[in-house]
Parts: sequence; structure tokens; C-alpha cells
Amino acid sequence: MIRIIIFIALFVASAVTAQTKFDQGMASALKTWKEGKTTEALVHFERIASVEKNNWLPNYYIAMVNTVQAFEEKDKAKTILLLQNAQKAQDVCNGSAGDNPEVLVMQAMIHTAWIVYDPMTYGRSLSGDVEALLNKAYEIAPENPRVIFQKASFEMGMANYFGQDTQPMCEQIEKSIKLFATFKPETALHPNWGLEKAQEALKNCK
Repeated sequence: MIRIIIFIALFVASAVTAQTKFDQGMASALKTWKEGKTTEALVHFERIASVEKNNWLPNYYIAMVNTVQAFEEKDKAKTILLLQNAQKAQDVCNGSAGDNPEVLVMQAMIHTAWIVYDPMTYGRSLSGDVEALLNKAYEIAPENPRVIFQKASFEMGMANYFGQDTQPMCEQIEKSIKLFATFKPETALHPNWGLEKAQEALKNCK
């Protein structure tokens, strides 16, 4: 009996230590990214992802870092590589957490980056997929501010393209800002971005 108790205690202690290392590693990687050290942050996330194979968060941030860079990149060859790297990490997330609204939003963002990269090639083939992903995310998490903002943002882009009224999307963006004020991520490491982008988008509505 004593041996069993000792074994359980050691197992729990080991699990807590491992979780602490994961938390510390992720926090460090996020801090590095926030400081603008993108390459270094990616190395951190990739190292964690290679160990934490059942946790979607490291690959989520790998996909996100690459996608954010792709939106800003002017070199087309580099943009393609960034989006390919993003999708590779995203595929891991899709396999382990495909119904998670944050993961669905990230896949929609990758597709949107492809559309921005080459509207003529990817606009028709991926726009429907983006809408479907964001609609599914909304069905799962209608109070998630990132879901509402990304959905409204994409719909606004489409409305602008076709010369349609964007006021309904502006109202949704305003709603997302209110939800950001009360949204609580599952942990400090879970996605909690988007407020500044939503505020900026709302300014363009007025």
C-alpha cells in the first residue's frame, strides 16, 4: 500500500513538474514573440511542439506566427513558404483539436492569407471554405470575441469587394470589442488576442 502511495505521489509530482516546464516554455516563447524576435520564438514553439505532441497550443502559435508574417510579407516566394509552414503546423492542430473554435479561426486566417496573396487564384476556391469555418466556429462559440471579429472582418472584406453595405459587420465588430472585455481564456497560454485589431477595424467603420 505504501509503495502504491509513493508511486502515485511521484507520478503526480512528475506531471506537475512537466506541466510547469511546458507553461514556462510557452510563456517564454510568447514573450519572445511579443518582443519581435519572431525566428527565435518559432524555434521555441517548434521545440515544445516536438515534445508536447498531444497539445495543440504550440502548433497553433507556429501557425499563427507564420500567418501573421505572411500578411505582412511583400516577397511572394517568402509568403508562400510562410503559409506552407503555417498549414503544416495547422494540420497537426486540425488532427487533434479540429472542432476547437480557436483552431477553426486559425485555419480561416490561413485561407484568408492565401486569398490576400492571390485573389484571382484563391478567392473563388477558398472563400467558401473560410465562411464555412467561421460559421462552424460561431455555432460552437458564439460569445468568443475572436470568432465574431474574424467572421465580421472577412464578411466586411467581401462586402467592400462587392460594394455592399458594411454596417452590419461594423455592429458585429463593436459586439466583439464588448466581449473582449469579459472573455477569459482557459489558461494564460490560450489565445487571447484580437482586441487591438478589432478597435482599429471599428475606427475604420466611422
